[in-house]
Amino acid sequence: MLYAILCYDSEDVVGAWSKEEDAAVMERLGAVQEKLSAQGRLGPVARLLPTTAATTVRKGKEALIIDGPFAETKEQLLGFYVVDCDSLEAAIEVAQDLGRASGSAGAHEVRPLMLYRPGDMST
Repeated sequence: MLYAILCYDSEDVVGAWSKEEDAAVMERLGAVQEKLSAQGRLGPVARLLPTTAATTVRKGKEALIIDGPFAETKEQLLGFYVVDCDSLEAAIEVAQDLGRASGSAGAHEVRPLMLYRPGDMST
């Protein structure tokens, strides 16, 4: 089953890292990614731009377009992984590896993915 691992942290903390600190974190995360890739278990990975680059579309009778994320949270979604794991426990293990590699105080949310193809709802 595919799992999304959503990476949350304080954008202020991560944004304050020096180029060297950021490169060191990315190198440690790269080691986790290489292991998963070698096992054929790594899907898309993305590091999101800061929330200042976000646009929010609020649902309603007429959509409301707002500059910025405007989520009610102290941590921001900074990126995500898609990994192929046999169980939730295995996906949690990957999230723990990523957490140790990032070395910051944020969180990794693990969610099973439901793949959608027009005319078909499969997991």
